Amino acid sequence: MTRMITQDQAAGLRNLVSFQAHDSARVFTIAGGKSRVGKTSVVVNLATALAKNGQRVLLIDENSCHNNICTNLGLQARFDLLHVINRDKKLHQVLLQSPENITILSAMRGIHALNKLSPFEQDWLIKSFSELTESVDVVLIDTAMTGTTHVLPLSLASEQVMIVISGSAASLTGAYALIKIMSQEYAKQHFLILVNKVESETESLAIYQNLYKVARQYLSVTLEFIGYIQSDEKLRSATQLCKSVIDAFPTSQAALCFRQLSHDIFRSSCPDKYNGGVDNFMQRLIRTSHLSMANFTV
Repeated sequence: MTRMITQDQAAGLRNLVSFQAHDSARVFTIAGGKSRVGKTSVVVNLATALAKNGQRVLLIDENSCHNNICTNLGLQARFDLLHVINRDKKLHQVLLQSPENITILSAMRGIHALNKLSPFEQDWLIKSFSELTESVDVVLIDTAMTGTTHVLPLSLASEQVMIVISGSAASLTGAYALIKIMSQEYAKQHFLILVNKVESETESLAIYQNLYKVARQYLSVTLEFIGYIQSDEKLRSATQLCKSVIDAFPTSQAALCFRQLSHDIFRSSCPDKYNGGVDNFMQRLIRTSHLSMANFTV
């Protein structure tokens, strides 16, 4: 259950996180069973909250130009991961820097090309990502919801998968289908659940319990309630301003929820903890990109 934390507790958490190895980065894939659950908004605002806590955040965006991370922040990416893979650009040349400690990598085309790389090209790409080892603490991956999504390899390469749901039947059905295929076909057993667009914590827990009960009855998985984001007109206004709600309206209810979430993700269980930096994540992603997704439908 979400708890509001004091300033002393927040300082303690920042100090605790600072003790993590400099060559280690926490990697979270943010996914949703259906569109319109506010997934990209969650990524942008969570990243901002983390950055304000002193975390250096890398956002990897699998979405196309419409309504992706850059669009939400009023930025435009001229280059992407595929330019790095083709050696047209070096990695540092395709990264976008937003305010705070946030770096953005547009990666849709590049991720789709990973399973076609030769062993030499794989080694070169992994080495390129080793440049980020000393400068990234947290990686957040915004998976695509339409078209040819690679949510499966991205999720399997990550330490933790956060499923964003709302109270709609389509959201819950899609989230269940996503969890089912990952657990039964690819042995992913642990999922963080974030409930978005709710009026209260009580409502969010009721929605979470609906998903939890069905998953517990039919699947061998562990679901962990990681928090909720309250419905807030200020959040919609911030999106229209191409800003995070934390920057635009820092005292709003949504901003408070995202600040809480930025602390709670470090308290969550992490049975798939991996050692190493961003280059190790890329190595895992290249490997998982070769998995068959023939049966992967949500």
